[in-house]
Amino acid sequence: MIFESLAEKLQNTFKKLRGHGHLSEDDVSTAMRDIRMALLEADVNFKVVKDFIAKIKERAIGANILESLTPAQAVIKIVNEELTELMGGSVSRINIAPNPPTVIMMVGLQGAGKTTSVGKLGIMLKKQGKHPLFAAADIYRPAAVKQLQVLGQQLELPVFSMPEGTDPVVIAEKALEYAHSHANDVVIIDTAGRLQINEELMQELKSIKSIVHPHEILLVVDAMTGQDAVNVAESFNNDLGLDGVVLTKMDGDARGGAALSVKAVTGCPIKFVGTGEKLDALESFYPDRMASRILDMGDVLSLIEKAQETFDADEAKKMEKALRKNQFTLDDFLNQMQQVKKLGSLDKILGMLPGMGGLKKKLGDVDMDLKNNKDIAHIEAIIRAMTPAERNNTNIINGSRRKRIAAGSGTKVQDVNKLLKQFAEMKKMMKKMTGLKGKKGMKGLPKGLGNMKFPF
Repeated sequence: MIFESLAEKLQNTFKKLRGHGHLSEDDVSTAMRDIRMALLEADVNFKVVKDFIAKIKERAIGANILESLTPAQAVIKIVNEELTELMGGSVSRINIAPNPPTVIMMVGLQGAGKTTSVGKLGIMLKKQGKHPLFAAADIYRPAAVKQLQVLGQQLELPVFSMPEGTDPVVIAEKALEYAHSHANDVVIIDTAGRLQINEELMQELKSIKSIVHPHEILLVVDAMTGQDAVNVAESFNNDLGLDGVVLTKMDGDARGGAALSVKAVTGCPIKFVGTGEKLDALESFYPDRMASRILDMGDVLSLIEKAQETFDADEAKKMEKALRKNQFTLDDFLNQMQQVKKLGSLDKILGMLPGMGGLKKKLGDVDMDLKNNKDIAHIEAIIRAMTPAERNNTNIINGSRRKRIAAGSGTKVQDVNKLLKQFAEMKKMMKKMTGLKGKKGMKGLPKGLGNMKFPF
């Protein structure tokens, strides 16, 4: 997971600070030294680290500690604010043209995931009600045009291409004409890359820019290349004038140096991050939410948004109704498991919950992939091996039925017993939770709720 090592080191630093009732300048200096080392080890640009630490130290030593905060909390608050500012301050969105089509020019070196990012951005805009057109202007990389055409078919989005050997500048120009006549309000141009930056590449990109006058020039860089990604961004920005950066392979970058350096070095905001291979694995970059994740303060807003996108509204209403009437069955539970699996990785979910950094470490070798999780698969097999009557009323499941269910699901009777016991506990918990709704002045959760275990 991105920032895993950095997050762990920063959290350990803050644990030491929490042991102090009052912070001296020496305490702050020691903490700053630890944070500095953690950032450098995360491959953050040296100058960026130096400026970052100076700002925090100045604010921490000169801060009027709020009465509601401990000194340690005040330092964490300052670090959170400065981390947010370092990564851009606020979310930076696509510039949509007042008169369509909006022209987005995607640039970058070969191997950064540019063509795939074109597809991901296309489906994101399609979900927002736009009608994107892909322009295949990468005529040099073998099968680049074909790759974009395949993506277009998968996403049911049009791809504009021209015969082999056509000048990329002409392709870009004709794509705009096509968009005007076919009511495409966004044109995403997939330009050619090179293995390294050279004059020929830049001249071609400048020529395309001068003809199509893009509203957005987005640089696609591989986050896993660390400071190389920042250097590439700086070069492209100097030559082309970038509007934003798309960081790919963020899910595989455990250090996160590029994400923390690129805005400070280039002045260009990170607009999107690629978080997986699937075509919907592109997210808007929120500096404040990322800073909160790094400091183990959670990112509940992103989790809620992801849940809203994933969960079926009708199913959610049905479940709420069942809970209110105390009629929550194993069929309902199975449906909810199907919805939760769509969220993806347990690792990502825990990363969005405050204070879960330690739990993730304790889980160790637990299977984090909810979609292909073996424990979840066993639970599903057990439930599917039951009759409709058994799923509706678990009280009728006696000893002989349990043996039959275990045999039918390829599990043991003990597994069936465990599921039934934990499902009963879950129903009790849910009944208590619905009883809390609307009550004021409730302090904490019902007694015993903290001992509740999920049935997987």
